[in-house]
Amino acid sequence: MSEDERLRRWRMVLGPGAGDGTGRALGGADAAMDDALTALYGADERGGAGARRGPGRGERAAGLGASAPSVARWLGDIRRYFPTPVVQLMQRDAIDRLGLADLLLEPETLEAVEPDVQLVGTLLSLAKAMPETVRETARSVVRRVVEDLERRVAARTRAAVGGALDRGARTSRPRHRDIDWNRTIRANLGSYLPEYGTVVPERLVGHARAARAVRKEVVLCVDQSGSMAASVVHASVFGAVLASMRSLSTRLVVFDTAVADLTDQLDDPVDVLFGTQLGGGTDINRALAYCQSRITRPADTVVVLISDLFEGGIRDGMLKRVAAMQASGVRFVALLALSDEGAPAYDRAHAAALAALGAPAFACTPDLFPEVMAAAIEGLPLPVPDPTDP
Repeated sequence: MSEDERLRRWRMVLGPGAGDGTGRALGGADAAMDDALTALYGADERGGAGARRGPGRGERAAGLGASAPSVARWLGDIRRYFPTPVVQLMQRDAIDRLGLADLLLEPETLEAVEPDVQLVGTLLSLAKAMPETVRETARSVVRRVVEDLERRVAARTRAAVGGALDRGARTSRPRHRDIDWNRTIRANLGSYLPEYGTVVPERLVGHARAARAVRKEVVLCVDQSGSMAASVVHASVFGAVLASMRSLSTRLVVFDTAVADLTDQLDDPVDVLFGTQLGGGTDINRALAYCQSRITRPADTVVVLISDLFEGGIRDGMLKRVAAMQASGVRFVALLALSDEGAPAYDRAHAAALAALGAPAFACTPDLFPEVMAAAIEGLPLPVPDPTDP
């Protein structure tokens, strides 16, 4: 690396002020990138002691201005000069640090943003205050994110869950492609012929193909308090995918202190998301009571609670309902989050209480969710991530 390139990189890292000590002037795209960073983070946080001064520029501290056009221009600049993951991070910082959430109610701003799951969560939290002129633009932003998520997860989810449903019925007369060779070998070890070094399978074990009739029922019970925004987005997408499978009957219930059944909107996850109301308190006991009242075939039902378990309702009531559902034959799964956002904050006492009931609570990524559902449907141990793994 040349000395000039090294000084350039240090100047970009340090920003104005301290960075001026490098003696490296910025121009062209570098100057535009530096302006975009300074507008958001200011000179102080980037290592400098004061605002930028440069050729043709006056003093400048952090701030994007209070108008939608200036924010839209800044959004356009960062999309031009930074890769998508960096753009999404800077957008979230701008919303959190500079109070720009209200400007997302302006069509001009919305049309300039880079959509991601966190942005969808912010839009949903603003949905009630959203004027009609913005709603369609917001829906198009949300739809772009939803369609991208569906492309990522739909095929894998249908394959994993469909395979679990197919394997659910054992048969002694399977077709060749449906033979479970591991189980068949174990069942015929008594027929081992040492002189030939092989097992003669007197009995085949395999899987019957699932009929078109509903074989399993799935209830997704999703906490829509403000901290669960990303989980609500992912759960809505997975709910729509599961609802498209004929062998499953899928119900989606969202809750805070009230309960809303959004099952009839599952054909369009965007409608589901705009039917949620992020924020408010949490009453898990009430939500589980509703779900329990809708279960008609307990032995064929999987209930998935997606919540950080910060219960504002009756704690003992919540645990009793979980125990009662399990005793009736329901497979109960507790997910502390359904997102890629890393380790969530959650109520450890409630998580430990659920684990004591045989329902371990754990955070689940969207990539792991199909395996979790397949294991739950088959009655196998859940693939709980090891918390010590990096």
